[in-house]
Amino acid sequence: MLVRYAWALMNVLTEDDVRERLGPARVIMAIESAFRDRYPSVVISARSHMNLPGGVFLTMACYDVDGHALGIKLVVVQDKPQGTDRVHATYMLLEPQTGAPKLIMPANHLTDLRTAATSALATQLLAREEVRVLGIFGVGRLARAHLRMLPLVRRFERILVCGRDFDASREFAQSMSSETNPPIEAVAPRTCAAESDVICTCTTSQMPLFDGHVLRAGTHLNLAGAFQPHAREVDSLTVQRARVFVETYESALTEAGDLVIPLQEGVIGRNHIAGDLHELVSRKTLGRIDPDTVTMFKSVGCALEDLATAELLSI
Repeated sequence: MLVRYAWALMNVLTEDDVRERLGPARVIMAIESAFRDRYPSVVISARSHMNLPGGVFLTMACYDVDGHALGIKLVVVQDKPQGTDRVHATYMLLEPQTGAPKLIMPANHLTDLRTAATSALATQLLAREEVRVLGIFGVGRLARAHLRMLPLVRRFERILVCGRDFDASREFAQSMSSETNPPIEAVAPRTCAAESDVICTCTTSQMPLFDGHVLRAGTHLNLAGAFQPHAREVDSLTVQRARVFVETYESALTEAGDLVIPLQEGVIGRNHIAGDLHELVSRKTLGRIDPDTVTMFKSVGCALEDLATAELLSI
């Protein structure tokens, strides 16, 4: 009877509900507050990876001890999508004392939005004020979220996109140009890397997307696509050139192939990571050193971001 009663009290949202209720600016502020004020009191479980036929099943849980909040995300990432979505995510907010579900929702849009919001927060903290060109690698949902989010923290005069092939890039640019000012240009990988002041990688690639030599001084990079130790979106030279920040040290050192691989190669050492997002937001570590510094923020997804974003939907 108690179990039935608990489930009866649960609120169920649709993906459309999530889209309508989550304002991008609110998500950025919620994530900034979470990493600045709540991070010391949260317990974030290591993300579990379970191999499935044709994909991987992930679980991501977070418990805020002081805030009395508990949540978990369940994710399936398919190697080859069955339909339009490669990723299928579900999120649940739970009652911390009993584990009873309070709120459940599809979490694809939530994940895209919180990932892009975290990149936007890192850009706000690390990118030069006078940046003018935004470059996005990828033409999927995550790329769309970054395209909508990044202009909230910097004013761009050009937007470049690069997908797996030029036709996909051009189609994406045409479909999204109605939402942006300035319009979007489809370009080759080298052009996207060499001419952008801020670069966001939002791909499923397991190999570097461009040659690190072509990056110009002062570039800021947000690496948001790869989340496994064997996969990376940039080469070791790019990492070596950059002042690197991460969401959390633990996840970066175990899951982020962009960092794990150059560490294994001996190209960089552990101290090459200048700080995590908590240290950066709370000003415990210095971000950009000078205008010519190449800065990099590597994210693999953090359960605190999910919790802070999902809580906006329970208000």
